[in-house]
Amino acid sequence: MLDRLKRNLVESYVGAICLGYLFAQGLIHLAYVFVAPITGWISRKEYRALTLAPDVSTKLRLQDALPELASAISLLLLGYILLRWLYFTPVTEKPPERTSHPG
Repeated sequence: MLDRLKRNLVESYVGAICLGYLFAQGLIHLAYVFVAPITGWISRKEYRALTLAPDVSTKLRLQDALPELASAISLLLLGYILLRWLYFTPVTEKPPERTSHPG
């Protein structure tokens, strides 16, 4: 069953489109690793200014980037595994069907 699925994904280019989407999402989340701490810092700074709460920290925290880092790693790893499975191992050819000839 997996061989048939693999053959259909490779022959119809759905696998290539899916891989492209996975790698694109992985790269977007990798970019968010650098953006997330800055976004959190700006949000906390604005919140502190609006509420006048002195106990809200306005430091740049790197742990804001951890969820995006986990997402990026998992998406890129999944894309790599699918790439290896779909395109680096040969697709088993379906044997030709035998037709009976009268005679």
